[in-house]
Amino acid sequence: MRGALVGFLLATAALILASLAAATEPLPANELGRVMILEYHKIDYPEERWTRTPENFRRDLETLYARGYRLQSLTGLVEGRITVPAGTTPIVLTFDDSSAGQFRYLEQNGTLEIDPKSGIGVLEAFIKERPDFGRAATFFVLPGAKPPNNLFNQPAHEGRKLRWLVEHGYELGNHTLWHANLGKYDETTVRAQLAEAQVWVQRHVPDYHFRTLALPHGVYPKDVSWALTGTAKGTTYRHEAVLMVAGGAAPSPFAKSFDPVRLPRIQAIEHDLRYWLDHFDRTPADRYVSDGVADTVTIPATLKGKLSDSLAKNLKVVER
Repeated sequence: MRGALVGFLLATAALILASLAAATEPLPANELGRVMILEYHKIDYPEERWTRTPENFRRDLETLYARGYRLQSLTGLVEGRITVPAGTTPIVLTFDDSSAGQFRYLEQNGTLEIDPKSGIGVLEAFIKERPDFGRAATFFVLPGAKPPNNLFNQPAHEGRKLRWLVEHGYELGNHTLWHANLGKYDETTVRAQLAEAQVWVQRHVPDYHFRTLALPHGVYPKDVSWALTGTAKGTTYRHEAVLMVAGGAAPSPFAKSFDPVRLPRIQAIEHDLRYWLDHFDRTPADRYVSDGVADTVTIPATLKGKLSDSLAKNLKVVER
């Protein structure tokens, strides 16, 4: 009896150890898996529907890093230029509304320092500790909005902040001039909202052109072409991607189903983030895993039929 019990316990322990080992083994490359584009709004107190506390934002970053996610730029994703290391998964961070807690300066002994509890302060501190996490995020700004969303709500420093973000490798995106519901307006107003937002930012960062648009309220204009390219008051805008306000994980940029004009996002709230992290843990075959080589697209042979018919000519497809 005792021998049988010992045998049972040893077998159980072996199964547990085997499962733990499997969980820590590198995932095979699958560049047709899906990618999370996370959508943050306020980084502040208290934790609410559209607010993530600095501590919870830090915990999000720690969780993502521990589970093998690495930062990927939004434009790189759209271009199919994935730069994360082999065996890791790209994660895209986006911040809507340019609210005060996303980027705040504090004056210390006559000098300006980034508030360590602002979104960019938390992110930069984590990157300093984990430089292999990468550095990338897109800030969808509202240059003509009323406080507290008028370019991070420190008017005296708004130019300094925009320049700092661009100089440190972050991207700025269009969110209209003042969070306009584009579905309510005619063509002239829609184009003015998009063009004037770009003009406003260019006052601080000359020649900067938005390449992506996040739809306020997730609402498209009556004609989607108005959102993509146009001219108003002498200024031309062009967006290579349009982001929705929800929709789940995005398809791989190499998949037939990838549509840069309708890119879904995951709202970075506790329930939604936990759901998708658990989903990819339970279903690793649905998760994008990089091969670490920029000019190859490594895919499971069984998914070849899902591969886009219009891959860039410089890309080589590798089946496994």
